Amino acid sequence: MEKFKSLRTPFYFYDTELLRKTIQAVVTEASRYDYHIHYAVKANANPQILSIIREQGIGADCVSGGEIEAALNAGFSADKIVFAGVGKADWEINLALENDIFCFNAESLPELEVINELAALQGKTARIALRINPDVNAHTHHHITTGTKEDKFGIDLKHLDTVLDSIPSLPYIRLIGVHFHIGSAISELEPFRQLCIRLNEIQQALAKRGVLVPHINFGGGLNIDYNDPEGHPIPDFKSYFEVFRTHFRPYPGQQIHFEPGRSIVGQCGSLISKVLYVKEGGEKKFVVLDAGFTELIRPALYDAYHTIENLTSCEPEEVYDVVGPICESSDCFGKQISLNRVRRGDIIAIRSAGAYGEIMASQYNCRRLPLAYFSETL
Repeated sequence: MEKFKSLRTPFYFYDTELLRKTIQAVVTEASRYDYHIHYAVKANANPQILSIIREQGIGADCVSGGEIEAALNAGFSADKIVFAGVGKADWEINLALENDIFCFNAESLPELEVINELAALQGKTARIALRINPDVNAHTHHHITTGTKEDKFGIDLKHLDTVLDSIPSLPYIRLIGVHFHIGSAISELEPFRQLCIRLNEIQQALAKRGVLVPHINFGGGLNIDYNDPEGHPIPDFKSYFEVFRTHFRPYPGQQIHFEPGRSIVGQCGSLISKVLYVKEGGEKKFVVLDAGFTELIRPALYDAYHTIENLTSCEPEEVYDVVGPICESSDCFGKQISLNRVRRGDIIAIRSAGAYGEIMASQYNCRRLPLAYFSETL
């Protein structure tokens, strides 16, 4: 903690040793079944984080042209990049085509038509996986559920035949796979089992049409333990992959892909902040930090829980609402939080902030973006 006192807060601190251990864990468990891993860049695109992940030789899952550029700049191989997203702009599609990425995860017939048109202009054939909406409820926050009928993502099952009927008329695309992603921060394994069962049914329907794709992409979604980051720093990748090994029935030669993001980087990052004031309310005490939802928006956006620690004090615990300085009532990191007695200037750590933290930071209220520091260089 002493090394934090001289640094300008708020900032992100990354435990690179834990990051490397987590990557090694996912690679080890996936390799048992020859599964392919593509890191979901949207979780954290810090260049040093990307560089460390790329060292393990895995691929990248991108949802924008900017993420493709970030992945390429970090040294990810283009032939291991997959590109998803319900609204791919022409320049983004062209960028992906120019770099000959592995696969587009296409989400609609209009998108397929545009990719075909742009690929024709470049004289290329685009490899395509159809992102199918399987109507599987991930039982997570409704803002991060992506696989039910009400969600904007993927091709609805009732439209799948129409899309398949249209593909022969699109000569500059080649169907190589199907793709699914049912949501994020999924803590139970049952939704993944249900996804396997649904895909078995979809594969049977495709087989009746004579369609056999060489690649199956299950997306990501595995959660981390926000309640006990010390006790469970690395997710249970073994049990996660065993669900797919046990319940999915691939056809001979099919290659299986996954797109983990949060589960790789979530626990290695903490948002470090300083206490500006301890304020007495009518019936409660407020700890006012110099970090707000401009640095970590998840609690304001999703009512997300993060473990909060006072790194300075060893005094008896008191109960506080922990809030930020932003001029919005939603700028609150947690209510009725027990912390060692807090005083002005104390250093506060908001844990499990490595995913969807720094990457979602904003300059609302004309605030400065947070810096990042790494354990291996401090």
